[in-house]
Amino acid sequence: MGRVTVRRPVRRISATGDRRRPDALAAEEPLELRVGGRALAVTMRTPGHDVELAHGFLLSEGVIGGRTDVAVARYCDGVDDQGRNTYNVLDIALADGVPPPDTGVERNFYTTSSCGVCGKAALDAVKLRTRFSPASAAFAVKSGTLSALPDALRASQKVFASTGGLHAAALFTPDGSLAVVREDVGRHNAVDKVLGWAVLEGRIPAPGYGLLVSGRASFELVQKAAMAGIGLLAAVSAPSSLAVELAEENGMTLIGFLRGDSMNLYTGDHRVLT
Repeated sequence: MGRVTVRRPVRRISATGDRRRPDALAAEEPLELRVGGRALAVTMRTPGHDVELAHGFLLSEGVIGGRTDVAVARYCDGVDDQGRNTYNVLDIALADGVPPPDTGVERNFYTTSSCGVCGKAALDAVKLRTRFSPASAAFAVKSGTLSALPDALRASQKVFASTGGLHAAALFTPDGSLAVVREDVGRHNAVDKVLGWAVLEGRIPAPGYGLLVSGRASFELVQKAAMAGIGLLAAVSAPSSLAVELAEENGMTLIGFLRGDSMNLYTGDHRVLT
C-alpha cells in the first residue's frame, strides 16, 4: 500500500527565524477503478481503505446496493520505476446477475480530489435515483450532541494532525458515537470510504446513521448520503444551493456551519431535537 504521508524538506520562515526542516505532507496518488477489467474512473486519493472507497463509489453511483453485489475486489499488477507494486489499480468483479455500470457512470477524464461528479460522460447521469429513500429515515439527534461532533471528528483525524491537509467524514449514531472515521485528500473520497465501510459491514441502507463531513456540503455529498439511505448530513462549513435543493427533494436533514454551539438547519429540522 502507498504511503499515507510523505516527508519533504521545507524552508520555514517565521518571526522566530529562518530554518530548514522536514515536513509531513498528505500523500496523493491516482487510483484507477475497474469493473470487470474495464476502466471506470480514476480518482486522486490518499492511499488506504481503497476497497472501501471502491464499494462506496459504486454504491453512490447506483451500481451496487450492498456487499453481496460484489464478488471480489483485487489489485491489478502495476509497478513503479523500482519494480514495486503501486497498488493504484483496483478491479471489482460484480456478482452474477448484477448489471455492469451504465455508460453514464463512466468518467471521460479523471476525477480530481475535490470533485465527485466532474467528468460525467452525460449530464443526465449526474442526478441519480436512490434505492433507499432517506425520507423514511427515523433518525433524530439532540442539538447538543451535534455540537460535540466536530471536536470528536478532529480528535480522530490522526493524519490531519500531522499534515493539516486532509478532509474527513464519519458516520455517527443518535447518541453521538462515531461508528467510523475516514480521511482523504478528497471530500468525496472520504465519504466514499465511510459508505464503503457500511457496505462491507452489511449496514446499507443506513437510516440509523448520520453523516458528518469536515468541510462544506456540496451536491455530490448530499447525493452520496441519499444513495445510502442516510437521512441527515451535517457539515462544518457551508452548503451549496443545489445541495439544499437536493436534500429537500429527498426528504433529508441538511445542517451547515456546525461550529461550537451553533448550526444552521437548512432542511428537515424535525430530526434535530432541541
